[in-house]
Amino acid sequence: MTLTAPSPAWNPQRPGPMPHHRYRPFQDRVTVPVGERSWPAALIERAPLWVPVDLRDGNQALAEPMDTPRKRRFLDLLVATGFKEIEVGYPSASRTDFDFVRHLAAGDVLPDDVTPVVFTPARSDLIERTFDAIAGLPRAVVHLYIATSPVWRRTVLGRDRAEVRATVREAAGHMARLAQDAPGIRFQFSPETFNLTEPDYVLELCDELTELWDASPDRPVTHNLPATVEIATPNVYADQIEYMHRHLARRDSVILSVHPHNDRGTGVACAELAVLAGAERVEGCLFGNGERTGNVDLVTLALNLYAQGVDPMLDFRDIDAVREVVEHCNRLPVHARHPYVGDLVHTAFSGTHQDAISKGLAEHARAAAESGVPAGLAPWSVPYLPVDPADLGRSYEAVIRVNSQSGKGGVAYLLRTHHGLDLPPAMRPDFSRVVQDATDDSGREMTAKELYDLFLATYVVEGPAARTAGTVPEVLNAHAEQGRSVEVLELTVDGPAAYARCGVDGVTVWGAAEGPDAEVRAVRSAVNRAVRR
Repeated sequence: MTLTAPSPAWNPQRPGPMPHHRYRPFQDRVTVPVGERSWPAALIERAPLWVPVDLRDGNQALAEPMDTPRKRRFLDLLVATGFKEIEVGYPSASRTDFDFVRHLAAGDVLPDDVTPVVFTPARSDLIERTFDAIAGLPRAVVHLYIATSPVWRRTVLGRDRAEVRATVREAAGHMARLAQDAPGIRFQFSPETFNLTEPDYVLELCDELTELWDASPDRPVTHNLPATVEIATPNVYADQIEYMHRHLARRDSVILSVHPHNDRGTGVACAELAVLAGAERVEGCLFGNGERTGNVDLVTLALNLYAQGVDPMLDFRDIDAVREVVEHCNRLPVHARHPYVGDLVHTAFSGTHQDAISKGLAEHARAAAESGVPAGLAPWSVPYLPVDPADLGRSYEAVIRVNSQSGKGGVAYLLRTHHGLDLPPAMRPDFSRVVQDATDDSGREMTAKELYDLFLATYVVEGPAARTAGTVPEVLNAHAEQGRSVEVLELTVDGPAAYARCGVDGVTVWGAAEGPDAEVRAVRSAVNRAVRR
């Protein structure tokens, strides 16, 4: 057993009670050949081929698997979004999946540039059932899989390396015979649990199938390398992918694909590093549905590229509509903090964040106007917002919201954008304190309407002087006659609104007003506030 190294003096953490010694690090479970790494210096400059497996892998992970209408709605969404290769089901696994593939074969459902993928284990009868399902489709990818790692071979399959190899070869040969009269059929192989399998063994299996299926650049084979259960940091997966990328035979006739899961919460990182390492195709699900902790999230991957200025080759201009379909079909909610799509991901409650965003949006608008470019096409650089929410169909209304954690910048932004009130900078801290008192008392968020109502109740305080004074000097004189010292320290007029900071008997008070005679009424309001204290 490895002993835990002592912590440095500045770290008070001490060994915990959990039996961590039961688990082995990845280097004790699989050999990862590390040669000269090129992936750390690589850049992703083009989107890989995205392949959604929601209708198969994601569907199998649902408590209530999709029926044909839900599958069809999901498929229509995938096609409309721009996916060109879609895994549509596991025809030998259930009647529902078989019937759905037959539904596709019988009707004019898929555009000519979209290829369906069907999934089959390495069993002759199930392969035949799969080919029965795709009969009549002009094109398809038949996806063969078998678990290959030592623990699966020993525990699940009860076969050694040679026996698994023989099973794969027999299944692949059967597929080739069944596809002889179907020129639109291509093949895919997944050594399930690839990331736990000996690299030389995976290479042996893949190269043998590349040859058996007679792959060529115009009819390539797909070798899909799943991280079926994450076991290591993403750099390890990248090393494994780069090894395959460098050593696969007939490399120009192979599409190198990855299928990361999210057991360690690093599915997105694994996929991105795998693409850096040579992967050209990524399988996953929209918003990360799938077994256990899920498959890699294709939406996040695609929009991560978008945020780097790379065309994701998918259409997420109305991301909320995409989410609505996925939630309906999966009957699972998307978390409020989910990247790019969650209800709160473009929202700031913190005062410092709000101030930065508010200033950033104002600067963006100014720079766009100055350059003569529409704001929606101008280069984007706003603090805390990696992409423009408007690019995803989101409005700016929810970008800044106010609660007890908010500051003057957020409060001022909401009053300006929702009600046209641009508070003078010196007034903002004063109203911010009022808002914080109110939200501290209520313990909840304050809407823009509630914020406006609170502003009016706080600063627009009419009184008896309204009937006798028609100008600011007259207001001051009227109060002087009553023995009250009133001095206007600041008077700002912005459109129909006016804001007055007055010294009343040595106390500084703000007042405001909208509409006719706003200047006079703002001064009166400040004085009336002071008198009522």
